[in-house]
Amino acid sequence: MKEQLAKIKSEALAAFDQVAAPAALDELRVKYLGKKGELTAVLKQMGRLSAEERPAMGQLANEVRAALESAIESASQKLEAAALEARLKAEALDVTVPGKAPKLGHKHPMYIALDEIKNIFVGMGFTVLDGPEIELAELNFDRLNAEEGHPSRDWSDTFYFDQDSRVMLRSQTSPMQVRAMDSMPLAIRIIAPGRVYRKDEVDATHSPMFHQVEGMVIDKNVTMADLKGTLNLLAEELFGKGTVTRFRPHHFPFTEPSCEMDVQCHKCGGAGCPTCKGEGWIELLGAGMIHPNVLRMANIDPEEWSGWAFGMGLERTAMRRFKIADLRLIFENDVRFLEQF
Repeated sequence: MKEQLAKIKSEALAAFDQVAAPAALDELRVKYLGKKGELTAVLKQMGRLSAEERPAMGQLANEVRAALESAIESASQKLEAAALEARLKAEALDVTVPGKAPKLGHKHPMYIALDEIKNIFVGMGFTVLDGPEIELAELNFDRLNAEEGHPSRDWSDTFYFDQDSRVMLRSQTSPMQVRAMDSMPLAIRIIAPGRVYRKDEVDATHSPMFHQVEGMVIDKNVTMADLKGTLNLLAEELFGKGTVTRFRPHHFPFTEPSCEMDVQCHKCGGAGCPTCKGEGWIELLGAGMIHPNVLRMANIDPEEWSGWAFGMGLERTAMRRFKIADLRLIFENDVRFLEQF
């Protein structure tokens, strides 16, 4: 039996050392250590030995088993290392081959216009504010002098969350003007861009979700001339020198006196077309001097302080800036359209 064990050990170790594949290694393991393997067959003969011989043969058999298991583990590690090396060679990356340049995106035309507006106002000393899109009617209407019963507060115009009409999707970014008056020291110069929501029908110049940029100045001795001068500068910076604007009297509860500023239609040059609905002008923004009631509600003395405010649609600004004929193109995410900018 001693010779059998020595022979099995010698043959098995030699075979394990030469094995070239995991499947072949597993076959050898079964051949020598399986239930019907050669070492197992020898161990079954232990019962024929005398009591004196069994301990020595048992120890020798265990040594042989341990040597074979160690050789199997070693061969398995060698096969794994060889497989990894072959895989690394097969999947090697040639760093000298030119790669594929990633296709970079660019800013949406509306945000190009927004960044330009921000730069213009920051250059004039304004602070840019951001605020919540879910707003209280108190800030969206009450504090802006739009009392109960004002048409803009109707359910047909505004998206409310509750039956009491107190929580809503903001219909303007003007609540940020109220927040600024409540929290910032005088004098104040701010703009507040952001998304707003109104129940408008979709057409070439309207959308139920759009973007606004609102601005406000409160200081001593502020007049309507300051407002017009600032807005004319804004129009020329955005649309180029010589941009034609007009101011029309209007009414807003937040301002008194109030006006609307139009820019000449970029599509027809004032002749009239579908983009401007035949008028030759496109309304750009509403503005005016801040109503004394609004100042008083913020504990600002209208006898000492005055101010002006405006609100403009960002989409319409981008349309005029890039000569876009239909507002719906801005929201459709058509790559053929967006790649032009």
